[in-house]
Amino acid sequence: MSAGVAVAEFLGLRAEKRPGPLWMAETIARGLPVAALDRVVTMISPDDQALRFRFVPRATLARRMRTKKLSAEESARLARVASVFVLAREVWGSDAEARAFLTRGHPLLEDRSPLDVAMATEIGARLVETILGRLQYGTAA
Repeated sequence: MSAGVAVAEFLGLRAEKRPGPLWMAETIARGLPVAALDRVVTMISPDDQALRFRFVPRATLARRMRTKKLSAEESARLARVASVFVLAREVWGSDAEARAFLTRGHPLLEDRSPLDVAMATEIGARLVETILGRLQYGTAA
């Protein structure tokens, strides 16, 4: 299964039989469903649903609940974190270990948590993915 398909499944998206290479990017640009936010928050932080308000402020989320769609920017942040979680789960072998990795401070990230770094910027997410790649292939991380 490709990484894009795994992330789409994690977000609860249903792809057509053979989506084109830009399918995921176009879906994010149109706005992910609010249900995708619920899925990601439940997987990453089952005991702390307040994580959703780090993706979308409380008042904004109340408006999004009426439209059932996130903005393109909110969708991009959510997909970025979902992608990092999917890779962390692959590297660590379980949801619990992936969660632990994402929420602990990491020395290569100046003791910030990988989740915080990935949420902040696209470049931050790539740094976290680099660390996960090193772990996956046995390089120092």
